Amino acid sequence: MDTQNPKTVPTIDNSIGMLAALIGDGRSLLALVALGLVLSGIFALFLSATGTFLPHDLSFLGMEPRTLCDLHQCRIVHFIFHDRVSFGGTLLAIGTLYLWLVAFPLRLGEEWAWWTLLLSGIVGFLNFLTYLIYGYLDSWHGVATAGLLPLFLGGIWKTHGLLPAQRKGWRSLLQPGMPIELTTRMGFGRICLLFVGAGMALAGSVITILGSTVVFVPQDITYLGFTPAQLNAINLHLVPLIAHDRAGFGGGLACCGLTVLLIVWKTRPTLALWQALLAGGIMGFGCAIGVHYPMHYLIVSHLAPAWAGAAIYATGIICLFPSSADRNHREDTLNKNHQKQREKPLSSPKTTHLFQYKVLRRGL
Repeated sequence: MDTQNPKTVPTIDNSIGMLAALIGDGRSLLALVALGLVLSGIFALFLSATGTFLPHDLSFLGMEPRTLCDLHQCRIVHFIFHDRVSFGGTLLAIGTLYLWLVAFPLRLGEEWAWWTLLLSGIVGFLNFLTYLIYGYLDSWHGVATAGLLPLFLGGIWKTHGLLPAQRKGWRSLLQPGMPIELTTRMGFGRICLLFVGAGMALAGSVITILGSTVVFVPQDITYLGFTPAQLNAINLHLVPLIAHDRAGFGGGLACCGLTVLLIVWKTRPTLALWQALLAGGIMGFGCAIGVHYPMHYLIVSHLAPAWAGAAIYATGIICLFPSSADRNHREDTLNKNHQKQREKPLSSPKTTHLFQYKVLRRGL
């Protein structure tokens, strides 16, 4: 019998119900929200790629897509789907970043990660209420929101128990996770991503407001070949339908930008974070920019901001890549902290626990 390496037999708490066991600390609920966003993004891209309108869209319009497509080289239909592709890309990016937040900083009880999820989620879910302005209630969007919102609220409530006993609240977002040094490669990369994140949040807010009210910018009118009055003459429900897509994309963009901004501001670059930011950038910018080319919406003043943002974001991603030297430096720092702690007696088990938490936090 091997007595040197005894195996620990896991115990089961028979008083815990199945639902409580599945929910656990609440991260599983937030992970489901993230996966739901990813699936919704894929669904939006699939519908756009196949040129499929949802049944309630057709019911609201009261006309067939073929009739719309006969007008001005099908540009009205293409314009509707270009917003939906862009919206799908933002959902994919948000879902990816949420998965990273749940799997890494929130698992360690990082308070800023909880607040990032809460604030970005508020922005995303409140965007649904913009239908009160433009007057089109997307029933499928409503069902998806009604399905994800309880999961989100339950996950936020349960994961609050992961946070440290001494909490800073929203003030945990105020101080950067590490000094921003413009003279270093990684510092410059963070500056680039912070700039793009703030720009996305601002642009998304503007698009939401304009999309719910004015709906079109001058470049849109040039591409469509119709004024809002002419579109109303074709079908009184066209502009509200387009406004719904515009506002939805704007809300998604604002939510995504806020998430990127807070993540880059608060955390130290790691390989997993770099991968999440890379994937989110490819999906977000790829959809928002790429959709314009097959539909021939190539007005320079319309595409220039997106291309500029993509270029700055790509620069930040390249600079933020954690090289082997960076990883070795973090490991050396972690080992030195461990060594110092062994040499310095601690006053209480509580102090030991606090030190271990801080070491884990710095090692990320």
